[in-house]
Amino acid sequence: MRQKIVIILSFLAVFCLIAGSAWAGSITIKGSTTVLPVAQKVSEAYMQQFPDVKISLSGGGSGNGIKALIDGSTDIANSSRFIKDKEVKLAVEKGRYPVPFAVAYDCIVPVVHTGNPIANITLMQLKDIYMGKIKNWREIGGPDRPIVVISRDTSSGTYEVWEEKVMQKERVFPAALLQASNGAIVQAVSKNPNAIGYIGIGYIDGSVKALMVDRVAGTPESTLNGTYPISRALYMFTQGWPVGDTLDFINFVLHPEKGQKYVKDAGFVPLY
Repeated sequence: MRQKIVIILSFLAVFCLIAGSAWAGSITIKGSTTVLPVAQKVSEAYMQQFPDVKISLSGGGSGNGIKALIDGSTDIANSSRFIKDKEVKLAVEKGRYPVPFAVAYDCIVPVVHTGNPIANITLMQLKDIYMGKIKNWREIGGPDRPIVVISRDTSSGTYEVWEEKVMQKERVFPAALLQASNGAIVQAVSKNPNAIGYIGIGYIDGSVKALMVDRVAGTPESTLNGTYPISRALYMFTQGWPVGDTLDFINFVLHPEKGQKYVKDAGFVPLY
C-alpha cells in the first residue's frame, strides 16, 4: 500500500511539473540595440511582477529583429525605425501582419572624444564628414587632425535614420569604420581623439562628448518639441494584434506608471 502511495505521488509530481511548464508563459524579443536597454529594464520589472512568464531578449539590430518577426522566430521585434514597405510586403506574403507600437522617443547625437574642443556642428557639416568631403577637424574650426569617421552597419535602424535625416539618401563613404552597436561606438570614440560617431541619447555618458547640432542640444525636451533635427520614435512590432502574454507585456510597456518609468530610467524619452 505504501509503495502504491509513493508511485501515485510521484505521478502527481511529474504531472504538476509538466502542467506547470505548459501554463508558464514565454515571450521572445529580438532586434534593435538602441531599444535593448529599454526592453531589458521593462522585462526585468515585468518578470518580477509575473514570475511565471519568461522573457528571452536579444539585440542584433532593427533589420534583424524585423526579419525574425517575418520569419516567425520572435514574438516582438524591437526597432529604432519604422518598418519598410518591402518588409511589410514580405510579411504579408508569409501571412504575418506586423503591428507597430511606439514605446519611447529618442534622438541621435553625434559624439566625439572628450578632448575635442568642437561643441557644435551643422547638419551639412555632418553630411560632408560622413561623405568623406570634410577630412580634417581644422575645416570646421577644430584642431589640425584627420577625422576618423565611425558609423553603424547597414542592419542598424540608427544607421537608416541617420541616412535619412543627415545623409539625405547619400551613402556613408566606404572608408568609415563600422560598429555593430551603440555601445561599441561609445567605446571606439572614447579611445580615439580624432573620432566622431553617433548614438542614441540613452547611451551618452561621461566617456564621450555630445555635440549640439545646428546649435540645439539633444535633450528630452528638444526631442519632444521637435527642435532637435535628428529625433525619432522607438518601436516594438508584434505579429498581428498581440494576445495573451504578449498583449499583457505591451500594455505594461505603454503604461505611464509601469513600463514608461523604466524608459526614463534607461536614459530615453517616455511617451507621456
